[in-house]
Amino acid sequence: MKQQRPVTAAVSAAEPIERDHFEPKPIQPRATTAATARRQPITVPIMGEGIRSAKVVALLKKPGDGIELDDALCEVETDKAVYPIESSFAGTMGQWKVEVGATVEIGQELGTILVEGGRQERTVEAAVSAAESVESGRHARSYTIEPALSPTITRKLSRVIPANLQIDARWDAIRKAREAAKKKNGRNAASPSVMIAWAVVRAMEKHAPFRRLILEDETIVENENFDLGIAVAIEGDRLATAVVTEANRKSWNEFAEVYRKTVDETRSGRVDAMNAPVVISSLGAFGVRAAAPIVVPPSVGTLFIGSAHREMLRNGKQNETAEVITLSLTFDHRVVNGAGAANFAHEIKEQIEEFMIPVEETRAAKS
Repeated sequence: MKQQRPVTAAVSAAEPIERDHFEPKPIQPRATTAATARRQPITVPIMGEGIRSAKVVALLKKPGDGIELDDALCEVETDKAVYPIESSFAGTMGQWKVEVGATVEIGQELGTILVEGGRQERTVEAAVSAAESVESGRHARSYTIEPALSPTITRKLSRVIPANLQIDARWDAIRKAREAAKKKNGRNAASPSVMIAWAVVRAMEKHAPFRRLILEDETIVENENFDLGIAVAIEGDRLATAVVTEANRKSWNEFAEVYRKTVDETRSGRVDAMNAPVVISSLGAFGVRAAAPIVVPPSVGTLFIGSAHREMLRNGKQNETAEVITLSLTFDHRVVNGAGAANFAHEIKEQIEEFMIPVEETRAAKS
């Protein structure tokens, strides 16, 4: 008999769950309906090394069933085991998009969970009004707000052993490449973010530890071809991750176009299966020079890119001021040691400082 191993569903954390709780007059909970809910997709998570697909053997929830955190939603079978896929959210089961017996791929959407949140603002106003009418002079007490990080991410973070290092990289080459691209391609010129992402991919090709993923069962796998993640800020102070799949196999023009398209679609609500060994993050638009980002499995590293600024640098026997960016790399010590992470950071630095748009591909690439 095949063993069962629980796997947390890869449910999007793009939108937080919202709950209302008011006093002194209790507000009775409402059933989550399509009119009042946000849809959170249920996708097939990574289940082990080399596993690319699975067979659906049971659908444990019916449309309309109530769902609690960590409830088993369905079961999928691989050559190794039967995996219960568990929920990362509380809510109501929506529609299934697959049937028992179907073969599904890693990252494929299986169905949806309806999460309360569509009428939060009106519920808040109504509850406050009711409380004030019952006891004049008293104010409604505070109500609960969902945390910035989803329960799934919080559980994954509890197993990470994080470490961080920082290094400065000269900005001259990127600035020159950007100016040359703008003269040639105008508004369609590749952005500095695309150029840095390209440099990171080239560094990942040379440093195998940063092509690794750490799976749900803590198995560590290393891939020749790999994705790249880009942290994207979306409405409501929330974060999502855009994923450039098989980033190392794309030409410069393909990479720049897919980068732009994927980031735009993620801002519009697209949710991708996150299998990127490294995620790039930046708050440069806010003038943030450095930060220590978190790293969330299955990724093994998160690279924060600071805003360009001037620093005093040693140049031979003399000091000089130069425009630099700070590269801040947080890595999971379960997968990579300090020396390996430092070598990787130095490789990114070199790739950035020597960056040139590939000569053989100079067609327009949108920023």
